[in-house]
Amino acid sequence: MPWYHAVAERDHDIQNPTSREKIRMLGEWLRFGPGTKVLDIACGRCGPALVLASTFGCRITGVERAPEFVAAGRERIEQAGLADLIEVVESDAREQQFEAEAWDVVLCLGATFIWEDLDGTLAALVPAAGSGGHVVVGEPYWRRPIPNEVDDMGYVSLAETVQRLEKAQLTTVGLIAASQDDWDRYESLHWRAVEDWLEEHPEDPDAPDIRGEHEGHRRRYLETTRDLMGWAMFVGRRR
Repeated sequence: MPWYHAVAERDHDIQNPTSREKIRMLGEWLRFGPGTKVLDIACGRCGPALVLASTFGCRITGVERAPEFVAAGRERIEQAGLADLIEVVESDAREQQFEAEAWDVVLCLGATFIWEDLDGTLAALVPAAGSGGHVVVGEPYWRRPIPNEVDDMGYVSLAETVQRLEKAQLTTVGLIAASQDDWDRYESLHWRAVEDWLEEHPEDPDAPDIRGEHEGHRRRYLETTRDLMGWAMFVGRRR
C-alpha cells in the first residue's frame, strides 16, 4: 500500500501548518548567517531547509527516514542550486548518535513522534545543541480544555508545552504560532493531493484504504482539531 503521507503531502512546500514567511522569521530571530550550523530532524521534502539556506546561507544537515521524501528533497535541493549548503541523510533519527554540542540550531518541526513525545524528543536533541544554542520544536497544543471523548494524543496546553521545554534546560525565547489560514492551507493541500491521487488511480487495490484514511483525517480536522488545536514553533535556548 502506498504510504498515506507520501500521497497526501506530495504537493506540500512546507509540511507543517506554517509558511515560508514564518520560517524566514525564525531565521531572523535566531540571527542565522553563513556560519550557522543547523540540524533538521525529519526534514521531509526539505521545505524549511530550502528557505533557510537560500535566505541566510546557513549550512543544514537534514535527517529523513522516508525514501519518498528524501528523493523529493534532494531533487528540490539540486533544482535550487543549494547542494553545497544542504545535505540529506536517509536514516531514522532515533537510530542516529548526534555529536554533543555540535550544532547552533536543532530543528524538529512536527516530528516529536520519533521519540514518542516532546519529552523524549528534547532529551534526545538538547545535548546536540551547543551551549547557548537553540532547539526549535514544532508541536501541537490544546488551545482550551478538550472534551473527555477527545483523545489528547499526548499534547498539552500552550503553557504546559513551554514548561516541558523549561524542564529540559531550555529557556523559551520565542513562539511562532500557526494561524487559522496556515492550518487550513496545510490540511486542504492534503485533501486535494489525495483526491487527485484517487482520480489518477481508480483501480488501485489500495484506493479504498487511502480514501478511508483521508476521510478520517478530514473529519477529525473539521469536527475537532480545527477549533481546539493550535500549532507553534517553540524556540528554546540551551542553558
